[in-house]
Amino acid sequence: MSNVVIVGAQWGDEGKGKIVDLFTSWADVVVRYQGGANAGHTLVVGGVKTVLHLVPSGVLHAGKRCFIGNGVVVDPEALDDEIDLLKSRGLLSDPTQLVVSENAHVIFPYHKRIDVGREQKTGRTKIGTTGRGIGPCYEDKVARRGIRMRDLLKQHALRDRLAERIEEANAQIRALGGEPVELEKVHASAAALGEKLAPYIGDASEKLAHEVERGKAVLFEGAQGTLLDVDHGTYPFVTSSNTVAGNAAVGAGLGPTAINSVIGISKAYTTRVGNGPLPTELHDEVGDRLRTVGVEYGATTGRPRRCGWLDALVLRYAARVNGLSGLALTKLDVLTGFEKLQIAVGYRLDDGKVVQEFPSDPELLEQAQPVYEELPGWKEPIADVREYKELPENARRYVERVEDLVGVEAIAVSVGAERAQTIVRKNPFRHG
Repeated sequence: MSNVVIVGAQWGDEGKGKIVDLFTSWADVVVRYQGGANAGHTLVVGGVKTVLHLVPSGVLHAGKRCFIGNGVVVDPEALDDEIDLLKSRGLLSDPTQLVVSENAHVIFPYHKRIDVGREQKTGRTKIGTTGRGIGPCYEDKVARRGIRMRDLLKQHALRDRLAERIEEANAQIRALGGEPVELEKVHASAAALGEKLAPYIGDASEKLAHEVERGKAVLFEGAQGTLLDVDHGTYPFVTSSNTVAGNAAVGAGLGPTAINSVIGISKAYTTRVGNGPLPTELHDEVGDRLRTVGVEYGATTGRPRRCGWLDALVLRYAARVNGLSGLALTKLDVLTGFEKLQIAVGYRLDDGKVVQEFPSDPELLEQAQPVYEELPGWKEPIADVREYKELPENARRYVERVEDLVGVEAIAVSVGAERAQTIVRKNPFRHG
């Protein structure tokens, strides 16, 4: 057995939650290693839809241990609500099933107010954040003034820490035209949440290392996508953490030698929520059809997603910066019924030059016009197909062309929203 990282290979919303949920059947432990409640992983099992924002998607499997690593920023109220929801469905009855790193930083109401206030003040360079306080919390972490999950368990010290931070935060909030937060209310809420969450808070790094030493198979669950990585994404229109596979070890508290393979998740087309470049975006009936058939609305915000054809340059870039050893292609069924399909294989720049690799210069990306390769579509419904060889010939041709362009094997192909509607061609936890 091996340890596997699941990472988004586009701009997020690729269907990671479903693939994590599916692959968890082969794993013993699932770890969330970055991001916060701005992530939304949608799972459909037995016709029941569950949207998770912090708890790893593997929680839907009985007996699987779940970890929220130190690299995650935790909204304790959102986490508490999520735990209550899972308990109401008969899940997470054993508190030892979930471990929340005591070193994970905490999102407070003032982080959210600063986040929202900044977005409202920003002009055309608006990032399009979810307003969940993710960025301001990571800022506090890097500035070494953050408050961690361990601090929620020390009520008197917590109040002193909050008093010091809230004074400065309220000055920012007032400058942004917002309503300041009240220390006593924030402290009372945080202390109460700390008491409720105490059974789950612990040394995640140590506990996870013990699982690895025992030979348990670990699945590292990423949030957002490669092109939203703060270093490797379409900066500044990115999230506030490193979403790439290399951060899985850092955000979980393990060494990189604990990771054996990396699986990138990509839709069979491209979507993006929020602002920033999207070279293959379609502003026509095709884009509208992808959005409608694919139900392309953000799991966290409900915002309509921008839609376009698949971009091979993006996937090749994701393969490079993540070290992808396999692809999981989701929502192939959404392309059913199109007479012709397009895949971007290059970008034409303003000077007429055509490039085949994703440009690192944001100014070049802004001017990039996709150069497409056309493939024939298929009309046969594929939602009930469970064997790759039973897919329509043109559907297989599409998948195999993606493999050729990216240089990575598609080990799984999703043909519907349900857990069972996935064709698995290779178990990522087994070598060879």
